[in-house]
Amino acid sequence: MFVTPAMAQTPESELHTEMAQLEHHESAVFPPFDFATFPSQILWLAITFGIFYLVMKRVIVPRVGSILEDRHDRIAQDLDEAERLRNEADEAIAAYEKELAEARAEARSISAAAADKARAEAEAERAQLEAELADKLAEANARIEKVRSDALQEVGSIAEETAAQIVTHLIGGRVAKGDVEAAVTSVREA
Repeated sequence: MFVTPAMAQTPESELHTEMAQLEHHESAVFPPFDFATFPSQILWLAITFGIFYLVMKRVIVPRVGSILEDRHDRIAQDLDEAERLRNEADEAIAAYEKELAEARAEARSISAAAADKARAEAEAERAQLEAELADKLAEANARIEKVRSDALQEVGSIAEETAAQIVTHLIGGRVAKGDVEAAVTSVREA
């Protein structure tokens, strides 16, 4: 037994009663293991379990079930919304690709049309320039021919004068103009 200083100062009669109580506590069995109280413990266990079961069944399980159902519905809605948005995105991508292909085809046709138009304009301009050049060449050839014929006529008259002067200088007399013209014409034709 354990004696405390407070117990040492108490009178012996009080000490004796306290000792008896301590011995009674030491010999007493832990209440859950006391077979005398076992049936009442089982009864209270059953009552407590029943109440706990009813609270679980009527309050907690329905609330947890409704929360789980709400979450399931929200997840299903989110999945449906995600599927709808994915389908819209796929449609938008398909429309974009279609418009892009159409734009590329239109750009090719515009480019081809512009190239054809530029070629046609260049060809028309080339033909016009060639025609103008041909006209100018014909005019130039005509002028050259005229100048040539004029020059030949003048060359003939210059040749006649020169021949007449040379013959006059060499012979010392006058030569007939008809003789000089006949001599220059025969040399020119030969």
